Amino acid sequence: MAVANPNTKSISLEQLGIKNATVRYQLTSDELHDATLAKNQGEETSLGAINVKTGEFTGRSPKDRFIVKDDITRDKVWWSDINVAFDADKFDALYDKVVDYLSNKEVYVRDSFICSDENYKMSVRAVNEYPWSNMFVHNMFIRPTSEELEGFDPEWTVVNAPGFMADPEVDGTRQHNFAILNFTRKVALVGGTGYTGEIKKGIFSALNFILPVYKNTLPMHCSANVGKDGDTAIFFGLSGTGKTTLSTDPNRALIGDDEHGWTAENTIFNFEGGCYAKVINLSKEKEPQIYDAIKKGAILENVILDDQGNVDFEDTTITQNTRVSYPLYHIDNIVEKSIGKNPKNIFFLTADAFGVLPPISKLTPSQAAYHFISGYTAKVAGTEAGVDEPLPSFSACFGAPFMPLHPTKYAEMLSKKMQEAGVNVWLVNTGWTGGSYGIGRRMPLKYTRAMITAVLEGKLGDYTYEDYHIHSVFGVAQPRTCPGVPTELLSPRATWNNDKAYYDTAFKLSNAFRENFKKFEEFANEEIRRGGPQRYAY
Repeated sequence: MAVANPNTKSISLEQLGIKNATVRYQLTSDELHDATLAKNQGEETSLGAINVKTGEFTGRSPKDRFIVKDDITRDKVWWSDINVAFDADKFDALYDKVVDYLSNKEVYVRDSFICSDENYKMSVRAVNEYPWSNMFVHNMFIRPTSEELEGFDPEWTVVNAPGFMADPEVDGTRQHNFAILNFTRKVALVGGTGYTGEIKKGIFSALNFILPVYKNTLPMHCSANVGKDGDTAIFFGLSGTGKTTLSTDPNRALIGDDEHGWTAENTIFNFEGGCYAKVINLSKEKEPQIYDAIKKGAILENVILDDQGNVDFEDTTITQNTRVSYPLYHIDNIVEKSIGKNPKNIFFLTADAFGVLPPISKLTPSQAAYHFISGYTAKVAGTEAGVDEPLPSFSACFGAPFMPLHPTKYAEMLSKKMQEAGVNVWLVNTGWTGGSYGIGRRMPLKYTRAMITAVLEGKLGDYTYEDYHIHSVFGVAQPRTCPGVPTELLSPRATWNNDKAYYDTAFKLSNAFRENFKKFEEFANEEIRRGGPQRYAY
């Protein structure tokens, strides 16, 4: 069996059902980079990174994510249009077809870990059809030492075959692509899509079940960083709200940008060994750490290059969801071992395209639980067919597509941990000010950074009437002043210069919050329900 790297061992995939494959095991990043170029599956950019096209899918396909319904999951998973049940026999048959497809092919195999805390670390073997998919695993999972590879025994396996197309009528899928978790077999099966995010989110969705059910640990779709005094800050937010950008702070060390656990021992640990950042409109001036991480070893996805290999980060010809993956060691300012202490501040990020939420506000415990369950942001006009005005978008726990349990389970764990740690929770609107999308403007990044810095340095005053104003619709406490931020920006109503239009829009959004929360009301206690927007303005 051929192995491209003589410094690594030869392995067999027979136990997985993959026969007579040419196995490229544990190749280096440079080797995978070169293999991608040799196969004409990518192009080298002037920054040194490769750019790949992920094909038909340039983002996740939430409706094609499934969980096998078995003795482990039957009574624990929140079965819904997010967590769709898949028949175990159908899975076995589809798995056999996928491994048969990979047999007699050249495949790329990588052994890695997930979870940076040694007490929670889990071993994973990834089998990829394409070299750049395997390079993505190298970037995003935790890279083992040579000693750790000796006798490596994978607990979970990712089988990834972008070129395999399912037959929905026979295989039980919705269409030809699929991402399926099987907790009994401990397999994440991904096929019919080249979008690498499905690999990452598949295995981390498994952790979102395993950690709370078996480890008494809260999994979180968030970024995290640490200050010079050891204070940890956590940033929750959906795609496009600034989670990666705001946590990548030159004055604070990064733990990680997307997936973390909050342990029973009250530490915060990164699931990952890398970052997977959006690069739409990326610039060295605004996001220098991310920009500088794009070099050889990084993988850009679906960006447009000119004839000299220069990247046009503003070009959305292929997708708005242009991405880069890179290993954490591409960033200088990182936390060793990717572990932090109990957080002192938690930020819920939202890009409110209605322009009615304050740019920053302090939440009570009940409001924090309510907004965590709601997971609000907004879609803006032009990003999807048929969207011609802002639309509210809710994703429970700021990561519903990856949460197998009912959202209130995660919210209850978060509330308990926040109370035990005495943490402050802030709602940060990185969206629009001075009006809705199309009328107002996006909140300048420098002001959002200034607000977060003020929180972290304890400069937003005491929680009193003199320092805070209670928002008359949403009931949140907005500071009256903030260092480095024009005072008029802190009151969204004042930026509109049209009170009637502002309140009409604010109540439209508050009604959307209440309508969305109806599906959680029977599971939420009275304290959480009180955390929602007020019904009437004064």
